[in-house]
Amino acid sequence: MFNSAIVSVVDDDELVLVSMDSLLRSCGYTVKTFNSAFAFLESSAPEQTGCLISDIQMPGMCGVEMYEALAARKIHIPTIFITGKPGLPPEFSARVKTPEGYFSKPFHTGALLACIEQALMRRR
Repeated sequence: MFNSAIVSVVDDDELVLVSMDSLLRSCGYTVKTFNSAFAFLESSAPEQTGCLISDIQMPGMCGVEMYEALAARKIHIPTIFITGKPGLPPEFSARVKTPEGYFSKPFHTGALLACIEQALMRRR
């Protein structure tokens, strides 16, 4: 486990942010949480993040649009997408070239943690 890695979580659901923060900190990660894509993009976190977990559907700017905004800035962060809606949105596969993972809520925490570990190993 790469405990020094920063994992950023972007979700408009406060309960998801609190539970993800608790889970990831209990595993030794440094965690930064954001309640919107705009808040994440306007922070210094994109340059510091080792792995990004983002909800797909959020008000204002969705997770896919945030992913594209990062790519436009030449910032490539291993990204795991989560969603409360079953199935992938039709535009997802066309717009997101290499997601690290995709999970529907509620998801199995062991699978998510394994996906984070794989993303961080590839990032190194």
